[in-house]
Amino acid sequence: MKRKFIYILLASLTLGSVQSCKIDELPETTVPDVGFWNTVADLRLAANYFYTTLPGLTQKEVNMDNWSTFAYPNDKGDPISDGSRVKPATSDDYDYSNIFQANKLIEKSKEVLAKGGDPKQVNWYVGEAHFFRAWYYFEMFKRFGGVPLITKTMLVDDPDVYLPRASREEVLQLIFDDLDYAIEALRTADEINTAKEYGRVSKTAALAFKSRVALFEGTREKFHKYGEFQKHLLMAKEAAEAVMSSNMHALFSQPATVNGQITNNAYFNLFQLAGEGRANRENILVRGYGISQDNSIVSTPVQRYYEGNSIVPTQNFVDNYVMVDGLPTNKSPLYQEPDKTMTHAEYFNKRDPRMAFTLFKRGDEYISGGNYTIPNPSRQRSGFGIRKYANEQFWARQASYIDKPVLRYAEVLLNYAEAVYELKESDEFIDDVDLDKTINQLRARLPQVNIGTAAAPNFVSMGKLTNALVASNGLNMREEIRRERNVELAFEGFAYWDLIRWKTAEVELPKTLLGSYLFTEYLTDKDQKWDAKTPINDKNYIILQDASLRRFETPRDYLWPIPTSEIAKNDKITQNPKWD
Repeated sequence: MKRKFIYILLASLTLGSVQSCKIDELPETTVPDVGFWNTVADLRLAANYFYTTLPGLTQKEVNMDNWSTFAYPNDKGDPISDGSRVKPATSDDYDYSNIFQANKLIEKSKEVLAKGGDPKQVNWYVGEAHFFRAWYYFEMFKRFGGVPLITKTMLVDDPDVYLPRASREEVLQLIFDDLDYAIEALRTADEINTAKEYGRVSKTAALAFKSRVALFEGTREKFHKYGEFQKHLLMAKEAAEAVMSSNMHALFSQPATVNGQITNNAYFNLFQLAGEGRANRENILVRGYGISQDNSIVSTPVQRYYEGNSIVPTQNFVDNYVMVDGLPTNKSPLYQEPDKTMTHAEYFNKRDPRMAFTLFKRGDEYISGGNYTIPNPSRQRSGFGIRKYANEQFWARQASYIDKPVLRYAEVLLNYAEAVYELKESDEFIDDVDLDKTINQLRARLPQVNIGTAAAPNFVSMGKLTNALVASNGLNMREEIRRERNVELAFEGFAYWDLIRWKTAEVELPKTLLGSYLFTEYLTDKDQKWDAKTPINDKNYIILQDASLRRFETPRDYLWPIPTSEIAKNDKITQNPKWD
């Protein structure tokens, strides 16, 4: 499998040599621009830099899920999750260096136009710069709220270097203006693929990201009670709807019939080499790692993080998985409470198939060769291990070339469903037609599940989410929409930010973090025997971190502290509430 990808050049070949210095701290005159910024090809090379900044599969990014209740660092607590963090002196999250790069390309594009560059092609890369500037500001916006707005390159003595913080509304408006520019300027996903430039930002990527931003702020405004939530939720709905009607994307599906039954491992393959390239129209934007050791951009040792001491799933997360009838475990007659007779593998029976595609179960290909048996007590102290991106060959090399989906169509469908439901002030509602074109599409692509026995199998499809199901079983539609999001986008960096925007962090984060039921085989397995003194609660579930060690201070912890060095450098910047 061969394909042309974006070959990233070092920043020293594109936007100047800044190997050990923050570029926003250098005067523009130190960047050697002579001989550059002449052609559209120069703009393309410069824009390539932005793709190196997309969220990938580094330890820092994998650890983001530890901020929530859905994962635990395996060996000790996370200071963001358990509320023990303090104000930092500096922070990589408060950084204008990439914004400088975007501003520079936007400014220098005028020189290329003046030298005869094709306006349409120039605008492609200006559109990319606007997209990425919106991305960089949104990452700071989520964390800090209002930040200084810098939309031009500056010398170190420029007075605008010391701007005060802009309001939330002002930062958000810049983000939306940038994305609207990108939506108009960029090519479609098919046009990019035809040009053999798969991996570049498309119109639908800008629309999908606009939907993400608008949903974040719309729901945050609604539940934190400020702003114009309906305006932003409508924006989220319309942006998602534009992606859905573009015919550029669809859910990845690989149905096949085995012994008369439909089997489909498409969800698992989304996070394997099989899900790469434009043939998988679900991926709207990816962080590219290549397709093999011989045809790669860069590698990631992601499975080392998942199988070492970096991150393990919690029971708090696993409880989100419904049974195959579509009902949560506390409502479904298919659910069997674990006891001393049940095995770890049996706990997966009759569940949403995404549970087995996301977490290791007995029989799965495993890193140490052979097949997975039960959790390793040192590597997977919660009793669960993350299976996404698991690849035995890449584990042996400590180098994975599997791309990370950054924006995918499944998220767009979930954004649409949530925005539709939350649009009203009260009496929130989503009809079955909208459920069928969003959440139930996600469920329809899953394989059938055997609810019978091996001797007398009875394969059934994943149950739909409907208003009748919710009403007749005493469920809450909002909770079910959120549950679907939790399992579909598991360990993709959403869990913590969802708690923040829903204003449920103050409820969820102080809870005890639990691991799995301490199955009898954990204590009797001769090769991976667990300590009989493993801490458990009164229902025999492993205790990872007790509630007494966890806290969330509201409203303080809904925003991050501004690094103290930034306030020291610029006395116009004020600290976020309660962080003084």
